[in-house]
Amino acid sequence: MDSALLPIMAILPFLGALVPGLMIRAGRNACATFTAVPTLLALVFLGLMAPAVFRGEVVQAQFEWLPALGLSASFFLDGLGLLFAAMILGVGLLIILYARFYLSGDDPMGQFYTYLLLFQGAMLGIVVSDNILLLLIFWELTSLSSFLLIGYWKHLPDGRQGARMALTVTGAGGLAMIGGMLILGNIVGSYNLTDILAAGDQIKASDWYLPALILILLGAFTKSAQFPFHFWLPHAMAAPTPVSAYLHSATMVKAGVFLMARMWPALAGTDAWFYIVASVGLITMVLGALIALFKDDLKALLAFSTVSHLGLLTMLLGFGTPMAALAAVFHIINHLTFKAALFMTAGIVDHEAHTRDIKRLGGLAKLMPITAVIGTAAALSMAGIPLFNGFLSKEMMLEEASHTYWLGNDWLVPGLATIGALLSVAYSLRFIFHVFGGPVRDDYPHTPHDPPVGLWASPAILVVLVVAIGVLPWLAEPIVMLAAGAVTGGDLPDVHLKLWHGVTPALFMSIIAVVGGAILLAVHRPLDRLWIASPRPEAKTLFDGLVSACVAATRRFTDVTHNGAISRYLAIFVAATVLLGYLAWRGGGMLPPTRDLVPVPPVMAVGWLLLVFAAGYIVVRHHNRFHALVLISIVGLMISAGFVYMSAPDLALTQITVETVTILLLLLALHFLPKHSPDESGTGKRFRDGAIALCAGGGVAALTFAFLTRDFSTISDYHLANSYKGGGGTNVVNVILVDFRGYDTFGEIIVLGIAGLTIYALMEALLNGPASRRLRNMDFSQDRSRDRHPLMMVIATRVMLPIAVVVGIYIFLRGHNQPGGGFVAGLVVSIALLMQYMASGFAWTQSRQRIEYHSMIGSGVVIAGLTGMGAWLAGKPFLTSAFGYVHLPPIEEFELATAMLFDLGVFLCVLGAVMLMLYSLSRIARYAGETVNIDPMDYDPSLAILGDETVDPASASAKEEN
Repeated sequence: MDSALLPIMAILPFLGALVPGLMIRAGRNACATFTAVPTLLALVFLGLMAPAVFRGEVVQAQFEWLPALGLSASFFLDGLGLLFAAMILGVGLLIILYARFYLSGDDPMGQFYTYLLLFQGAMLGIVVSDNILLLLIFWELTSLSSFLLIGYWKHLPDGRQGARMALTVTGAGGLAMIGGMLILGNIVGSYNLTDILAAGDQIKASDWYLPALILILLGAFTKSAQFPFHFWLPHAMAAPTPVSAYLHSATMVKAGVFLMARMWPALAGTDAWFYIVASVGLITMVLGALIALFKDDLKALLAFSTVSHLGLLTMLLGFGTPMAALAAVFHIINHLTFKAALFMTAGIVDHEAHTRDIKRLGGLAKLMPITAVIGTAAALSMAGIPLFNGFLSKEMMLEEASHTYWLGNDWLVPGLATIGALLSVAYSLRFIFHVFGGPVRDDYPHTPHDPPVGLWASPAILVVLVVAIGVLPWLAEPIVMLAAGAVTGGDLPDVHLKLWHGVTPALFMSIIAVVGGAILLAVHRPLDRLWIASPRPEAKTLFDGLVSACVAATRRFTDVTHNGAISRYLAIFVAATVLLGYLAWRGGGMLPPTRDLVPVPPVMAVGWLLLVFAAGYIVVRHHNRFHALVLISIVGLMISAGFVYMSAPDLALTQITVETVTILLLLLALHFLPKHSPDESGTGKRFRDGAIALCAGGGVAALTFAFLTRDFSTISDYHLANSYKGGGGTNVVNVILVDFRGYDTFGEIIVLGIAGLTIYALMEALLNGPASRRLRNMDFSQDRSRDRHPLMMVIATRVMLPIAVVVGIYIFLRGHNQPGGGFVAGLVVSIALLMQYMASGFAWTQSRQRIEYHSMIGSGVVIAGLTGMGAWLAGKPFLTSAFGYVHLPPIEEFELATAMLFDLGVFLCVLGAVMLMLYSLSRIARYAGETVNIDPMDYDPSLAILGDETVDPASASAKEEN
């Protein structure tokens, strides 16, 4: 059954989270009311879908998100999801009411309710997600939102540390779970949860079953505080009591239990499942109960009791039998009712008595009778006393444990389960008698009394359910059977929930637990002294030590690898790349060559030797900056020649122009740098770097050789076939740049423009910031040429300028059908302008600038963007080209394409970026002492008839700035 109500229900808490921060300005009552509205509305929607679920239907909704990645916003609601959604929303309403009266006027209530609704939405998303990738997103959202709730009281160090600890442990488990879920999706071939649950046999037969199981269980165990990850939950109790009651007894910690129940059809039924899940659950149940017995803080006692009961649920699911799954579902409901009520009772005691220390309490039954009744009933249920709902599920647990074998042993599991139940009775009775029993004391921190009804109404409602289910278990039977059937896939025994199951082993085990628990309570005082005196590992200390060790190791590693030396960074990066490439090569299954080698012409051999010589000589002479630049230009020009030889004129033209512009800019930059760079490293490091470089170069050469000697398919045929009919151009390279991959080109010109603006900004900071004083004091006069502006070069560049501009326009116009285009044209015009700077000087040329380079870059990006958006008017994707033919007498028919406008944007952006970089360099010239001519040639005082005069650099600079 499809229903639009399901996704609306899932998103309502997130939408509601926007409201409390605004409504708090209207008052606390308004804030609480409008927080409850989305929760109540979601609960109503859930109620409207519940009849279909009870009829055996599965409510579904799906919206495609990223289908190529298998990610869809898919939701489904079955019996298990219905149970947990009802718990999340129902208890959420009670917590909203409770928090309204619990939080003080100094607490930012709007912030609290915002975090609460975020967490509620994340939990709701987990239980109704039908896509494991979507489930993982909601899973991590629970960790983040619970971090905010646990650390809500930011002024408390314990709260901040508890939040960090919870986020660290559950976040690490979540990362492991991501790996396990991806493995499951890979095994099944689908990321839909319903498909995975239906492929249980396929999953269990896979070799990847055990890794997936362990990784998923790590996520579940950390979230549900199972041993050895149990320690984070008690420290999260530094949060306000409403948080403890909601997150850590009713919802968040049950997320791990929910995950194990949800994945039961796909993962349960194997020895690995039984021995891992049941064993961890059994250990957690006993250990948590033992620690809880000796905790003096009310919330700490309840926190470790929660750990114990979560262990009980994990153990039941680990048994892997339908009856155990049914008992687990029933105890999930029962634990929700009595544990949330107990936490809220502890909050009431703390709120009224101003302490949670059990040793400072006692006799509260006479001072707080309503609270005492609520707390006593909930605690008796937690102890498993008859007529309370906890008794029913505890009996079912003991019954399942009584006939469970562990490595052939038939008494180990029943014995430990009985011990866990015994300890549970003991700490439950301690909660009752040490808090509410005994005489009234006269040394309470604050005289306690029952709070207003707003504070005890929520736990009272839960206690009513505790008693109602305990006396009339058939009330819960429909939802228990429905949810348990969803866990097991419908395979359930024919049983009914009832008070009396006859004389069974579970009855005797229960009697032992009750009697033993009472005895333990009677001798608690000496046992407590023994417990305090006994040495034992402290989980928090171990965790803090582990975190400190990790931080220290990370700091040492960072100090070694991140020391500011770019050579080390490059060495690590290149070495890692070579290693990964080698591993990929070894595991890639390389096929034998399918192509013969072609003969090497002498010209190519000479070119290759020049490349090798230039590259090797750069290594030797790189400290001489000018020589290194000349050698780099040789390498670039030889690559251009290679493009020509390989019939790639577009690439050759681009390479030549880029090489020319780059070399010219670097030559201008060298004008302000020392001739030689200092030695960067010693001999040992040079050998290291040389070895890494040879390995990297050899790897690239081997990869190139492998590709060239084997047949492989590319998309070249598609481009060749569709260049003209799809893009309207015969120059395939240009059509690729402006049409097929126009979005890439658009991004590249934006990056180029940003690079030019960044260089300008850096130079602005250099010239006008604190460094400008040092720049003025630098001596640029050494080794300066006295022939500032050679006459022949000035005249040659003046003649070349209009010719170069015409050539640039010609290259621009022909680019769609012949080698050329906006990028190359922009570089050609840039070269012509660069030559003016070199021939006549920076200041002289800049004084004749008429176009703002910043505007040129912006105009280029805007023109290219508008051209791309124009395709939307025709209902086409962004940057789709349109073309047609025009006949204007007496001109012959010619083609017009929108790609020309896009190319114009590329031309302007390239030209503006290059010239802005040049302009940024030229601004240093005034600090270098450059003399400026009014006319573009050297001035000779003896030839006064020329009318030239030498202008002071400072005045020229001032003129330039104006």
